[in-house]
Amino acid sequence: MSDSPHGLHGRPSTWAERWAAFRRSSFLPATVLTLILAASAGLFAGSYTYAMANPAPHTIPTAVVGAHGAPAARRFVDGMEQALHASLEPQVYDSREAAVRAVDEQKVFAVAEAPDGRAVTLDVSGASGASVAQLLGEAAVRVGRAAGTPVVVHDLKPLQKGDPRGLAIFYISLAAVIIGFVGAIQLSVHARALNPLERIAFTAAYALLGGFAIAAVVDWLLGALNLPFVESWLILALTMFASGLVFTMFNTLVGRWAMLPTWGLMVLLGNPSSGGAVSWPLLPSPLGTIGRWLPPGASVNAQHTAVYFTGYQHAFPFLVLAGWAVVSCAVFLIWRHRHPGGRPSRPQH
Repeated sequence: MSDSPHGLHGRPSTWAERWAAFRRSSFLPATVLTLILAASAGLFAGSYTYAMANPAPHTIPTAVVGAHGAPAARRFVDGMEQALHASLEPQVYDSREAAVRAVDEQKVFAVAEAPDGRAVTLDVSGASGASVAQLLGEAAVRVGRAAGTPVVVHDLKPLQKGDPRGLAIFYISLAAVIIGFVGAIQLSVHARALNPLERIAFTAAYALLGGFAIAAVVDWLLGALNLPFVESWLILALTMFASGLVFTMFNTLVGRWAMLPTWGLMVLLGNPSSGGAVSWPLLPSPLGTIGRWLPPGASVNAQHTAVYFTGYQHAFPFLVLAGWAVVSCAVFLIWRHRHPGGRPSRPQH
């Protein structure tokens, strides 16, 4: 007979046995997920609040027209810097045409000029950043009134009527980023047996179809933006493809926890720093720098130039998107044996 008063099967479990059972059960990952989701909620709110709740300018590149900058324009720029507590980073151009070209090339955000030596004309660019243009316009009126200098504010590149706050590009890029990695998650759950090349092919397929759907709804159905359709469609498709492959890469490296680095990189860090909701001169300096190198920021930059600055498209955002796609694809293919999906290459007995 057993000496235990509870019998062999009635013996209370030890703490070590309970911990071992807990680790083998579904309660451990569920508990970890609960803690991670709680922390992620705070980080999500914090990242967007930090970047967007109280945007403040740091440096705003501004063109000053004139051989050495007209004295009235230079005094106006100095007054603006004091009013904004920021540097306008004046860049002198010999002619108005050269200054406007700099706006088109997105080198400057505004053009200050004093053609008659007294009144100042400030040309802002709503398409370069609605928040920056609004901030400059409001400050210019205050500075001119305080200095007794007439100031005329004009918008060189106004936003489209269907997008008065300039947020539509941010929204469509956000949709491409999120649906891009959510699609990859669904493939890993519902099409687990796909081999590596098949998984990449289906990622490209839903990216092309999803990019077309986003562009068609925003342009043709809602009329919110007048898009250069093919270019915008391909930017959205490349964004979705890169986003999907980023999740696939992390799924290869860290398995079932791949959502954590993907969400952190693309949503917690990438979207607030993209410059879509708040222009990069108003973002905290590190975010404004990092954002250009992440897929959300590259997508916003490419789409923004395609819509508002036709003919001045840059290669950099496309190289960023392609770079993330190529690196993610390479990691996935090199370490494909670690990916939780796929099927045996040889027949099973």
